[in-house]
Amino acid sequence: MLLVSHVVFKNRLPQKNEWKQLAIYGLLNISIYLGLYVIAMQRMAAGLGSLSIGTNPVFISLLSAIWLKKPIKPVTILSLILCAAGIVIAALPLLEQSYATPESMAILLISMISYSAGAIYFSEKKWNDLKMLTINGWQTLLGGAFLVPFLLFFYDSSKNSYDLKWIGSVLWLVFPVSIAAVQLWLYLLRDNPVKASFWLFLCPIVGFAIAAVVMHEPISLYTFIGVTFVVTGLYLVQKSKTA
Repeated sequence: MLLVSHVVFKNRLPQKNEWKQLAIYGLLNISIYLGLYVIAMQRMAAGLGSLSIGTNPVFISLLSAIWLKKPIKPVTILSLILCAAGIVIAALPLLEQSYATPESMAILLISMISYSAGAIYFSEKKWNDLKMLTINGWQTLLGGAFLVPFLLFFYDSSKNSYDLKWIGSVLWLVFPVSIAAVQLWLYLLRDNPVKASFWLFLCPIVGFAIAAVVMHEPISLYTFIGVTFVVTGLYLVQKSKTA
């Protein structure tokens, strides 16, 4: 990202206070969020990890109201309730079969709060004419750099297998996730973090669909009802945005 941004597109480097902002955003969005999320996922069922992404709109809405002192509109509250209800309904069969320890749930909770705080922080700060590709590249690099001391301390070579699965996983995390998805996320955040966060409700729903195709997990009536609730909630909040 940095090579394309600064060498190919000739975008300027961050300046003065922008470095501090990038470091803080990288700390919240990469170091704490992803670092703790990976730890939590080693101690609980994958379904609960997917479900947790759907809680971020709740945290973002609350943090936005407290941090930015922005009132929450009635339609936003209604949309929030519909989307949250849809996630719970769709996940009911999953929750009955999932497992987690109190420690892993606490770690996951801190991870989600950090992600939500990062979203609010990004939307609040002035980035001037700094390109989003530049922001994404530097916050990813700085966030990863903050994790290097932990890597050196906890690294265990016996747990690594550098095979085709590893290569495929890394490529997936680099291009579709860290570049494409985060670029879209930053674009949404620049408009309105609360309304942007509602799209996160789709993550568990899409996760269920992928699980059905890849893992051959059944899609139940709960899934369809949950999807209906989520789509309705998203429609309402997007309609109010254009009204």
